[in-house]
Amino acid sequence: MNCFDKIISQYDYSDRMKPGGFVIDGKPALTQIDPELVGDYVIMVVRDPLLVYGGDPAEVLSERLENRVLAGKSGMFTTYSGYYKGAHISIVSGGSGSPEAELILVEFMHYTKASTFIRLGGAAGVHEDVHSGDVVIANGVVRDEGMSQAYVTPTYPASCSYDLVAALAKAADDRNYSYHIGIGRSQDSEHVSCGRPSVGGYFQPRHAEIIDYYNRARVMYWDRESSGIVTLCNLFGRRGGAVVSVDNNLVTGESFSAGDGQDHAIDIAFDGLANLHKMDEEAKKQGKRYWVPRLD
Repeated sequence: MNCFDKIISQYDYSDRMKPGGFVIDGKPALTQIDPELVGDYVIMVVRDPLLVYGGDPAEVLSERLENRVLAGKSGMFTTYSGYYKGAHISIVSGGSGSPEAELILVEFMHYTKASTFIRLGGAAGVHEDVHSGDVVIANGVVRDEGMSQAYVTPTYPASCSYDLVAALAKAADDRNYSYHIGIGRSQDSEHVSCGRPSVGGYFQPRHAEIIDYYNRARVMYWDRESSGIVTLCNLFGRRGGAVVSVDNNLVTGESFSAGDGQDHAIDIAFDGLANLHKMDEEAKKQGKRYWVPRLD
């Protein structure tokens, strides 16, 4: 009996609260994915009007894939799968925030063999080094959202997979894009938790300190999904990360420009996963569990 079985064996509702959630017609209920069609690498995108995709982002981005198939479609999420430079990739779109991300992650992790999940999208810059149009590759994320805190103590780190960070950085470097590697932050509120007054100017003294606080802590960007994705990947033995485009900077005052830098972030995500696939194949050939760089 493992550590989880011991707890669940004493749980009065274990017979009706099963892992993986509901199933409809043999498929996970919320994503309606065919598990056999889901790739090794999953790109998670939000139906974000600020990024001006021109359609459902999973459908739009999947046009880059070879042998593209619709892997799942429900009222909440759309998933396409295919191949990019040898990597079997799935792209899933849904709503904003870590609670939405949890619904995707649980079904994908429970029902498929996907090993890697990345957040791809837009974000606000909160450090002087980051400019509108730049891309940030997260190497860790501050967990200021509530979903992941339901799983584990807030002091548990949302640390991004080292090989995924390296693969994404190589993709950005190969294309000579302007990019940064650093810390992100995720929160639930898009308003007061980001230092923006809410309805009727509602604001508290602690909200006025938020931007400067995280700027001094050298946080590069903030969004609503990164930390939830990365935390659950760490908890469940998957690789997690985030690559985001910056379309404004709250500290320097660079104004919002819809979709600024997103084309670069998309290129980095796809090329980065192709790099990671090569790294995984190399590790397999060498009989190693982890990919390590060659310095000779």
